[in-house]
Amino acid sequence: MFSPLHNWQWLVDLLDILLLAYVIYRLMLLVRGAMAWRVMFGLIVLLVCHSLFHLTGFRTVTWLLDNLLGSIVLVLVIIFQHDIRRALVALGRTRYGKGQDSDATPELIEELVIASEGLAGKQIGALMVVERAMSLDTYMAVGTEIDAKVTSEIISSIFLPYSPIHDGAVIIQHGKLTRAGCFLPLTQNPDVDKALGTRHRAAIGLTEVADAVVIVVSEETGKISVAVGGKITRDLESATLRKMLKRLLDARWLS
Repeated sequence: MFSPLHNWQWLVDLLDILLLAYVIYRLMLLVRGAMAWRVMFGLIVLLVCHSLFHLTGFRTVTWLLDNLLGSIVLVLVIIFQHDIRRALVALGRTRYGKGQDSDATPELIEELVIASEGLAGKQIGALMVVERAMSLDTYMAVGTEIDAKVTSEIISSIFLPYSPIHDGAVIIQHGKLTRAGCFLPLTQNPDVDKALGTRHRAAIGLTEVADAVVIVVSEETGKISVAVGGKITRDLESATLRKMLKRLLDARWLS
């Protein structure tokens, strides 16, 4: 028996595609980046092709696209595993921190600003990582244990050119300088400015897979930058750096 719903099947298919496209769009907002948008565009093309082939009766091609789209969620999870983890942590941090005082420990922030300013004035390269909600223990395996109070003097001495651990990054956890000489993962983002050196690429790379805040001092220019969430803000003055750290750091991560 002919069903009256058959006449509306094309509309149901269209709404189904639009709904899935919206869900994908919301996911891409969580994992912002040029690669994410290219993947989303590719998925939209696949969905449109699938619908067209289905309506025109191309059974073999439709079967292939059905199988491909059936595993697309797993593929996306594998491609964007680090971005998804960072987005979920950020979501949990927002809910947990709602209504709490977000002002970080002023003393620690001041020491970081003074150290950055002093190193920048001497054009000494530096990488300072401040842990937030996500643990950075994975990146501390090759570092040298320090376990000291964060002071501008200690940070400056670590990054002096004749220091054996000046090439790596220092990691600050719970308000203490725990490791130095740590190596960070370099960003693989092809859209990153080609003029950026290894330190800046390492800062961006770490913040692509963790929610840490990274301060970078350029050895070539003496400029100060801050990387967070896979993005970097360059050429910061001390006052701007101080404001950024107060906004990005929460007291519960520094105590």
